[in-house]
Amino acid sequence: MLYMMMRINFKTFVLLVIVGILSSVFTSWNNCSSSFFIRNRDWESQFRHKEHLNNDPDYQEIDCLINGRKIITCRKEGNEVFIPFSFIHKYFEIYGKIVINDGLERFDWYHSYSKITDRKVKYDSRGVFMTFENYNVEVRERVKCISGVDGIPISTQWESQGYYYPTQIAQFGLSHYSKNLTEPESVTKIIEDADKVKQDWTVPQGCIMSRIYDEQVNSYVMKYATPESSSSGISIKIDHVSKLMLKLDLCIRNNGSITIELEIREKKDIYYLHYVTNNLVLHAYNNHIYYGIGQAYNHWKRLTRDLLIDLQKGLNLINKAKKKLSKSKLKVVRVILNGLGMIDNITLATSEHMEQFYDAARWFVANQNITSGGWSNPVKRKVANGMAILEPGWYSSMGQGHAISVLSRAYYHSGDEKYLQTAVRALRPFRILSNNGGILTYFLDKYVWYEEYPTTPSSFILNGFIYSLIGLYDLKSIASGKDAEEAKKLFDQGMNSLKNMLTLFDTGSGTTYDLRHFTLKIAPNLARWDYHSTHVNQLLLLNTIDNDPIFGTTSERWIDYMSGKKASHN
Repeated sequence: MLYMMMRINFKTFVLLVIVGILSSVFTSWNNCSSSFFIRNRDWESQFRHKEHLNNDPDYQEIDCLINGRKIITCRKEGNEVFIPFSFIHKYFEIYGKIVINDGLERFDWYHSYSKITDRKVKYDSRGVFMTFENYNVEVRERVKCISGVDGIPISTQWESQGYYYPTQIAQFGLSHYSKNLTEPESVTKIIEDADKVKQDWTVPQGCIMSRIYDEQVNSYVMKYATPESSSSGISIKIDHVSKLMLKLDLCIRNNGSITIELEIREKKDIYYLHYVTNNLVLHAYNNHIYYGIGQAYNHWKRLTRDLLIDLQKGLNLINKAKKKLSKSKLKVVRVILNGLGMIDNITLATSEHMEQFYDAARWFVANQNITSGGWSNPVKRKVANGMAILEPGWYSSMGQGHAISVLSRAYYHSGDEKYLQTAVRALRPFRILSNNGGILTYFLDKYVWYEEYPTTPSSFILNGFIYSLIGLYDLKSIASGKDAEEAKKLFDQGMNSLKNMLTLFDTGSGTTYDLRHFTLKIAPNLARWDYHSTHVNQLLLLNTIDNDPIFGTTSERWIDYMSGKKASHN
């Protein structure tokens, strides 16, 4: 009996020792794991389905050690290991989503989030600009609003208070020019033109409204006056949906305003857009949003406003817009006039692309530095550590090229010489070295380059350079004589540089945004996929006007990179 008890106690003792040793080992392993490995709990929680795993003997959980640094939970099925896509997405910068195809779920995997648009037709300097018909510049977060004075975007990209950025203004103009060629014809509703369409306005006591003939515009117009004490103003009910582009001709005699009453139909919320005769950029308070339209009294002014965008930007300012407003849910309720002036040709339309295009074109004519031929950028710009900061007043090859593309089309469309002459003057910065205030630099003292950002040392940004070449091509195609010859010379010099330098931007799996790795001797600045696709689309465009094989072969290789293909290695 004693022997049996000792035997049992000995077994218990051995068992306790083993348990203690294992506990010590596991504790050490856990401490070691916490020191050297990072376990991702998000992936773990998303990937653990213990009930399923327990019921399916073919599957089992297994730890995956990633490059000796991170442990994640994976699945093992036979000899195959399955890794969570949420990890792969971040680790390899690839993309995927579950979609429904013919009623069945499918997982779509792709290496690039951008798309290529190859029209396979020769680029036309009178037609659509690249893929800009898909651009909606005014909805960008870095656009504060569309100026009530000039009808062009005010940027907040580098300074929060807002400023005019020539590149963005040109993109605004080019996008609307391109949309005009690709979208259905606008549907227009004439509200009042004082000649044929005459409406019954509500004129409160003490206010005056009459139709008069104005010799300045050779037309009948509506003349109105409201006393300062009037709180309601002269108004007309409209009750329209879908047509949210407002256009009217206005001549203000003193301080006044045009107010548009809008309703968000699903909520019955009422908002007021006030276009007032001052230089206020944008102000919002409660349900009232104010845009200054300038102080040019006694002169006729064409006002073109996207009411949806104006409301959205105002709501963004007062933090009421939690999501993008729907065009179909917005209704124009009334037009209200205050002050003293004349008004004519009030219309609502589904679009006013050419009016918006000419707002941009006219700005470039009115704001060019006649001496230098440029449109300066009024903000500081730091491109990279090691490069000198660009002080306000610098020019950009991309801004110059885009502006020339706008002006060339304006000249073609209108025949007005002022647009052509402005575009020709815009060639001057292409001949001046960047360190002397221009946009010209050289690569290895041999190849001409037009700098998007005229940095010191040079940055050699690819997309901005090619956009400048497209602008030069547009001018040489639309101008004639010496003007066309000058644009052609600058274009040919740039094309020679591009053909000799293009492969310097090739990484074997993508492209670089610039050549700072060469000029600063630092790591390459890799182009994200939307810039990479821009590079490809630019080469496809150039390939339609220059059949040099480098554009075709390089664009094909760069397209393959977007599907995961890489250059061969040793």
